[in-house]
Amino acid sequence: MEVTKLTGSCLCGRVRFSISAELEHFYFCHCEQCRKITGSAFAANILAKPAPIDWLTGAQKVRRFDYPGSRSFTKVFCSDCGSGLPFLNESGNTLFIPAGSLDQTPSISPEKNIFWADKAEWYEQGVSSPNCEGFP
Repeated sequence: MEVTKLTGSCLCGRVRFSISAELEHFYFCHCEQCRKITGSAFAANILAKPAPIDWLTGAQKVRRFDYPGSRSFTKVFCSDCGSGLPFLNESGNTLFIPAGSLDQTPSISPEKNIFWADKAEWYEQGVSSPNCEGFP
């Protein structure tokens, strides 16, 4: 696999990062934890081989929440705006990169909708609703 360099930030721009990693998978996760932590229908995560995260600015604003349930689950975010940020999972064997935090389109495309059985009941109706360029 090839190493890809990615940059990104949180919404408020106080936290900026750079990562050079081997991208392995791109999943849309519909599990209950991902829906709750994003406040949306799914989380869009790129999974990569472990690699260092270079916090270019705002490292002091990076916070981590490890869910205490039976399933390992983590959220790393900006303490000012709450935007999701990259992190190594608890075991240290996978780097999770929230796709929406990136400055550029990644070289990998979404490949699976995982935890599909857990998807929000309203998800498919929303996807088939009419499209608008902005607020209707």
